[in-house]
Amino acid sequence: QGQLAESGGGLVQAGGSLRLSCAASGRSFSLYTMAWFRQDPGKEREFVATISRTGGNTDYADSVKGRFTISRDNAKNTVYLQMNSLKPEDTAVYYCAAKYSPTWTIRDGYTSWGQGTQVTVSS
Repeated sequence: QGQLAESGGGLVQAGGSLRLSCAASGRSFSLYTMAWFRQDPGKEREFVATISRTGGNTDYADSVKGRFTISRDNAKNTVYLQMNSLKPEDTAVYYCAAKYSPTWTIRDGYTSWGQGTQVTVSS
């Protein structure tokens, strides 16, 4: 996969919502499993959500299940992360990632990464 570019981060109050987007350049976007990760300074990078090539399967970290929704539009080469009921502990830099593999159940192996977008949730 070519370059990945995240957008949509910002400052929001607890309980609010944000929608992140990740636009992918290059060809064959539909052949890539896509995911979102996040990292807070001083902490390890954390898996957030993944979506299969066709969008028919998704997986979430327990900490965001029921609040976040990952989706993709293969015609637009874009993956999204809708974040609702945000909490201060969701504050982090959010990264989009891609891997040329159908194994969406495996939460690692991602080879392409975006630059990240900052999400800050105030209490």
